[in-house]
Amino acid sequence: MSENEKQRVPRSRSRLAFQERKQEQKKRAQAAAVIGLFAAALCIGLYVYKAQGFSDTYLPHTVVNGIEVSGKTAEEVKSLIGQGVKEYRLELALRGGEKETLTGEEIGLHTVFDGSLEEIIHQQNPYAWPRYLLKGPDYDIRTMIDYDGEMLRERIKNLSCMDGETAVPPADAYLSDYIQGQGYVIVPEEEGNTLNEGLVEQAVVRGVKDLSATVDLEQEGCYLEPAVRSEDEGLRAARDARNHYVNAVITYIFGSSREVLDGSRIHQWLITEGGQVSLDDSRISEYVKELAAKYNTAYKKRSFRTSYGQSVEVSGVYGWRIDQAEEAKALKAALEAGESSEREPVYAQKAASHDGNDYGTTYAEVNLTAQHLFFYKDGEKILESDFVSGNVSRGHTTPPGLFSLTYKQRDAVLRGEGYATPVKFWMPFNGGIGFHDASWRSSFGGSIYKTSGSHGCINMPYEAAKTLFEHVYAGMPVICYNLSGTESGKASQASGKASAGTGAGKTSQSGAQPASSVPQPAAPQGGQAAQPTAPAAQPAVPEGGQQVQPAAPVVQPAGSGGQTGALGTQPGAAEGGQAAGPGVTGAVQGSQQVEPAKPEETQPSSQPSEGSGGQASGVLTPGVTIAPVDNSKASNGPGSYGPAFQNSGPTEKAGPGVP
Repeated sequence: MSENEKQRVPRSRSRLAFQERKQEQKKRAQAAAVIGLFAAALCIGLYVYKAQGFSDTYLPHTVVNGIEVSGKTAEEVKSLIGQGVKEYRLELALRGGEKETLTGEEIGLHTVFDGSLEEIIHQQNPYAWPRYLLKGPDYDIRTMIDYDGEMLRERIKNLSCMDGETAVPPADAYLSDYIQGQGYVIVPEEEGNTLNEGLVEQAVVRGVKDLSATVDLEQEGCYLEPAVRSEDEGLRAARDARNHYVNAVITYIFGSSREVLDGSRIHQWLITEGGQVSLDDSRISEYVKELAAKYNTAYKKRSFRTSYGQSVEVSGVYGWRIDQAEEAKALKAALEAGESSEREPVYAQKAASHDGNDYGTTYAEVNLTAQHLFFYKDGEKILESDFVSGNVSRGHTTPPGLFSLTYKQRDAVLRGEGYATPVKFWMPFNGGIGFHDASWRSSFGGSIYKTSGSHGCINMPYEAAKTLFEHVYAGMPVICYNLSGTESGKASQASGKASAGTGAGKTSQSGAQPASSVPQPAAPQGGQAAQPTAPAAQPAVPEGGQQVQPAAPVVQPAGSGGQTGALGTQPGAAEGGQAAGPGVTGAVQGSQQVEPAKPEETQPSSQPSEGSGGQASGVLTPGVTIAPVDNSKASNGPGSYGPAFQNSGPTEKAGPGVP
């Protein structure tokens, strides 16, 4: 075989294999086509068959009134609904976990079919069944079931939860009364368990028509609700407005004593008008009045232990006295600030101490019976001297009492009816009554005062007056008293004039010792004054129930060369009709005045508090008005007490004694 023939044999073989493969592929394709056609025919058959099944049944996932009715006929659904109506029970979930049940029979529940079920099947496209394989149509037909309305209302009315006797009505949130330590708080609302019958009926009807198994009456909003809840803005504002006042604590300081004012008292003072909260001014004033009644000492009786070892009762203008009107204003302002604080009240006048005796340990002690005085400074006896007081036979008796030194003045002229007497040391303490030297006297003490006494002033030997002048200050207590058994029948010899060689500031004991027939004063250890004992009981308020209010005094200048000491506190009309004090403007009744000395006798306008002829300025009481008065213009009528002092009673025609 040639080479060409050898090459043609493989080529023919490969062509034959190729043709065989093509024929195989064609056969396979034809078989697949047949299978596909068969499958398609099968699917179409199944689809048509399935569609034919939905011609009298409901499409997949069809829901009627909440019931899955897929593949069911109208009659089957009617039977299903009828069975459900026959066995229907509705459970009512109540507040607090309780439950009640009503049945279809109790409310006359029954089926009502109007052809709607059949109409749904008639209108549906059975060949559209594949569209509803995931989600079908949902129908709501209200005419399938019905109930007897009267039976339903009667059943609801007879539910246990509708019993008015056991039902608890809702309660609004409200503001509590004042609670100690907390103030005002909001008391939360109470929900109660009272149902609204109309709302319950509506909820039950909805449940019955849906053939629901349970209806939660709280979720359905069937309970009566409180009108005001804890979150109410008006309620919160009312709480905060009250607590602004009652949560403040005001602590009053009276020496070592404390008075605490807190919400337990403040809440009684609140006034509410139109939602606004304010303070009752009258209740504040009433509280301040109580403080004054408890802590004021002016005009109250208290026990004083004399230097003779015996105690006497004294009272008078001296002492603590709260300025009630000003303190009420200050207290209201403090409460309106809403902040706790410690404070002292506003005083009209002050005393030396809140603890123990209010007159402290620096005072002048004047025994009118013994005609003998003592001066104690910080508990140490500085001076002891006889004196001459008001003329008893002429009705000028010096009144006892507890007073405060008004001021002190050097080189004054004391004027009265028919006289004008210059003195070196003038120290008034009770209207126009005061201490001063008496240059016209050469003896003091004893019984001189009974027939030859002063117009009410305390006449002193020169050196004693000078020593007293050097130590006293405005506002210092002066305690005058009578003490039976201390009378002295013998006067002491002492000069009312300055003696040569008396050094400035030297302590004088002129006429210091009482007569031998008079009991000797108790000698305090270490030179200390005998301290008065505490009073046995609180003194009564002056007649009429009102405390006598001193007028605001005015300091009188001594003139071009004189000097007037600073004023502390000066009484008004006190016991026995004492005069108001210096500085009374306008026409002044009376005959005694204080005038500046002659120019050549005047002192510098400013003197040291101690030393030769010195004058202490004293301490001003807060609120006291100081204004100069021209003494030369004071009236010079009968009955005057001294410089610009009004006469307030016929038994106290005071003024310096003139022989």
